[in-house]
Amino acid sequence: MTLLPPPVRRLAAWCTVALLVTGVAAVGVWLCITFKTAVTPVLLALLGAALLGPMHRRLVRVGVHRSLAAALTCLAVVAVFGGAGYVVVHALISTGDQILDSLKQAGQDLAERFGPAGTSLEDLASNAKELLAKFGGTAASGVITGISVVGEMLATAVLALLLMFFFLRDSDRVAGTLRSLAPRATGDTAEAIARRAFDAVQGFMRGTTFIALIDAVCITVGLLVLRVPGAVGLGALVFVGAYIPYLGAFISGAVAVLVAFAERGWIIGLWAVGVVLAVQVLEGHVLQPVIQSRTVQMHPAVVMLAITAGASVAGILGMLLSVPLTAAAFGVVSEIRGRYAGAEPAE
Repeated sequence: MTLLPPPVRRLAAWCTVALLVTGVAAVGVWLCITFKTAVTPVLLALLGAALLGPMHRRLVRVGVHRSLAAALTCLAVVAVFGGAGYVVVHALISTGDQILDSLKQAGQDLAERFGPAGTSLEDLASNAKELLAKFGGTAASGVITGISVVGEMLATAVLALLLMFFFLRDSDRVAGTLRSLAPRATGDTAEAIARRAFDAVQGFMRGTTFIALIDAVCITVGLLVLRVPGAVGLGALVFVGAYIPYLGAFISGAVAVLVAFAERGWIIGLWAVGVVLAVQVLEGHVLQPVIQSRTVQMHPAVVMLAITAGASVAGILGMLLSVPLTAAAFGVVSEIRGRYAGAEPAE
């Protein structure tokens, strides 16, 4: 190595570090896929604890015992998210056939004007239920053989809820646990990195939930004013899709526009395009900078790559979890860079 010039040695060192990091990341992804039955509830519980941690801390500050505060928080999760989930599912079920019929009609109209593109949309709408059923069956068979999709989802939800209770109740012991596991000289660094990662996930979850609610309400009101059939179900679809940044909003907005075109004609369809675009501009230029200004900011290209990688690893669940995990990784990198950027050794 002494025969090589210093720039080449530095390049070799960075290549070695990149290979080591890539290898560790690959092993981590492989372990998550192998033990996804256990990893999925843990990740969901962490996201829930990040979203509702402020509520638990507020209850503890007013004198409620930590265990009781954690139990009340979990009950609030069941009440709020269970009720919201019921509303969303009921709205999608009650208007799902109407939305699919509207998509088929939009496909027929497009087929008359644009040929194969509209035919593909019509076929997709006609086979949507069969495609969803096949996808759900394939995903379930790879996780828990012999258990239905509903049973698997309930088991995952219950386990995630129990884990979230313990995460909230024992959150005051996390710092001490990290310090006991890390070497003495790195205890402060390990705690700071963990806090930065959790703050990034917490900011992402709270901001995304608030933005998703505003998007859903605005688009639902706009579709109701335009008298588009299935407006509530389309608004529920927008709320769920908002947890997949950029891609989810684009798909749910496109579905709303196609339904408006099919059911109410081209004039109302163009108004629906205006409503969706106005909400997207409001989100991109006002809500995102204001609400998530204190969290880790990621370039849209990074977000799209994270969503693609998550979809290839774990399907829809991977798309939902990939962005908050990427936010946590960015928080860790930012903390490490802030601590060691000025401590590089001289030549």
